[in-house]
Amino acid sequence: MVLRRHLLAATSLLAAPLPLRAQSAWPNGPIRIVVPFPPGGSTDAMARLLQPRLTQELGVPVVVENRGGASGALGTAQVARAAPDGNTWLIVFDTHAVNPALIPSIGFDTQRDLTSLLLFGTAPMVLTAHRTRPYRSLAQVVEAAKARPETVTYGTIGNGSLAHLTMELAQRAGGFRLVHVPYRGGGPLATAAVAGEVDLPIATRPAIGVHIDSGALLPLAQTGATRSPSMPDIPTLAEAGIPGIDARAFWGFLGPAGLPAPIKERMEAAIRKTLDIPEVRQRVIGLGIDLDPQGEAVFAPFVARQMEIWGRVVRENNIRPD
Repeated sequence: MVLRRHLLAATSLLAAPLPLRAQSAWPNGPIRIVVPFPPGGSTDAMARLLQPRLTQELGVPVVVENRGGASGALGTAQVARAAPDGNTWLIVFDTHAVNPALIPSIGFDTQRDLTSLLLFGTAPMVLTAHRTRPYRSLAQVVEAAKARPETVTYGTIGNGSLAHLTMELAQRAGGFRLVHVPYRGGGPLATAAVAGEVDLPIATRPAIGVHIDSGALLPLAQTGATRSPSMPDIPTLAEAGIPGIDARAFWGFLGPAGLPAPIKERMEAAIRKTLDIPEVRQRVIGLGIDLDPQGEAVFAPFVARQMEIWGRVVRENNIRPD
């Protein structure tokens, strides 16, 4: 009788629809975390911090796969087209919310084709001046730019990046004009910044924080509405004289649309447990991220708001990708 019950249960499971069978067996691994950028950036660092702990927590191999290109859109498209079986996930940066407006042929719907599982946290960008430049405040930059329009340069990680869009807003609000110098990612920008190739590098602390700490770059303002806990001594744009801007980079964990609730719940719980480990938590904060994990109920509308805000800036300024 016991054997018969086991056989009936097994037969019922095999006869069940594939999604039900997949979630009953999950995690069955290996699990992929797609990083839609080359190795070395903050999304890659986040993935590799999570990888060993998730492997241990879920009991299956977790691998990190770098799929760079198109400001993260190529790797994201791969996950958007993946089966919702819990074996393919994605870590994104703020370009995730800009790309739909910047790349019309992106090939997927950011809101419909993906599950915004967990927002790790945010971080303002920091507008800095190279130590060889005369600027010690944003007011001095604005004064110089108004006296000599389009002669002062600022550098970002790329055309259409959040830093680029933020500076477009700041220039419009402050009535001054700078020259934009886009680089192809955080690594090239950091190298150019410390070499003094541009007057005003702007990026998140994960990208240029080491050069701020060394004194090579002097922080002038941060782009959040309030001061970041990781940078309490740096004024906001509003405090420096340009109000109305709240521009924060963000990092998040996503999967394909249609994921079964049990899979979403278990993965989110595993990530939150990992982030609660003091060593992991400190390393994430050390990246310059204001860690504040928020689930799908917060993350999904957050992405929608970011898409609306930055999509408008892209359209109004006719910005095109590099």
